[in-house]
Amino acid sequence: MMGGTDRKTGRETGREMGREPGGEPGREARVLKRNGSRPQVDVLIPVYRPGPEFESLLAMLERQTWKPDRLILLETVRSEEFDPERYARGREDVAVIPIPPEEFDHGGTRDRGARESRADILLFMTQDAVPADEYLVENLVRALGEPGAGIAAAYARQLPRQDCGLIERYTRSFNYPPESGVKSREDLPRLGIKAYFCSNVCAAYRREIYLRLGGFPRHTIFNEDMIFAAGLIGAGYRIAYAADACVIHSHNYSGLTQLHRNFDLAVSQADHPEIFAGLPSEGEGIRLVRSTAAWLLRRGKPWLLPVLVWQSGCKYLGYLLGKRYKSLPRRLVLALTMNKRYWKKEKDWKKEKD
Repeated sequence: MMGGTDRKTGRETGREMGREPGGEPGREARVLKRNGSRPQVDVLIPVYRPGPEFESLLAMLERQTWKPDRLILLETVRSEEFDPERYARGREDVAVIPIPPEEFDHGGTRDRGARESRADILLFMTQDAVPADEYLVENLVRALGEPGAGIAAAYARQLPRQDCGLIERYTRSFNYPPESGVKSREDLPRLGIKAYFCSNVCAAYRREIYLRLGGFPRHTIFNEDMIFAAGLIGAGYRIAYAADACVIHSHNYSGLTQLHRNFDLAVSQADHPEIFAGLPSEGEGIRLVRSTAAWLLRRGKPWLLPVLVWQSGCKYLGYLLGKRYKSLPRRLVLALTMNKRYWKKEKDWKKEKD
């Protein structure tokens, strides 16, 4: 899973951020001090029937040049292969927080973990995002810079797994290019909705700012990272994309799975018109489709164009239906969503608010 090509890519991008490959490990880590002390980093991971990638993730965290101070596992359902309680036994640097499946929420569960932390930096990861090398944590901390730099979040580059299909492989490179960057409110006219892009597959946040702004939304079907990132941008903070902080993460989703995912994505946008109403996603999606089609033709793979059209059509249909979910029959909504438990919680949530 962590092959030489992927790790090589991560090292090459490190040169653009100011560290030559093979440079002294931890050199930048010693530069980043706060009141003479090293900023603390806690890693927070929701755990739901973890697969073999999770053990690879844990092994790579142990190898980091910037060792996390604490690992907080938000366990919903354990697998036969991995027992978080056994892993944490006898370790003060590992905490396991049980989350009943019916209480899981993409925003609320992560926020619960954040409020258990006392670290300076919160590093959120998903259970299938494997660090590509030992510099992941160090490079994310370095991307945040000094506390007064105004950068409140930094997210990692996602590299494709070895089994990743060609279309998804290109999508990774489109969304996660080899050049690092920093986004702010001034970039909204140029970037549009991408100014708010930040992925909790692997993203670090300054805890003080996270708490000051209220954290992730407690009740959301999806997209908690982008919703919070929009709040950061609106409050005048900046978001860094650290291309030399790399994780191996990709999926070979079918067209129908893409439909369900994009339905939930659009529901999250429809529920937050104050953020997304003036920034439609369709233009960015069309640009991706055109760019992918041109790339496939250059690669001599024209027979993959029908697959691209099918997958893109499924994404767009799911997105259109999700934006209009309030006018759809509940039975259809439950057939389209990936997260049926959310809609049960949605009824309970509205009762509480009433």
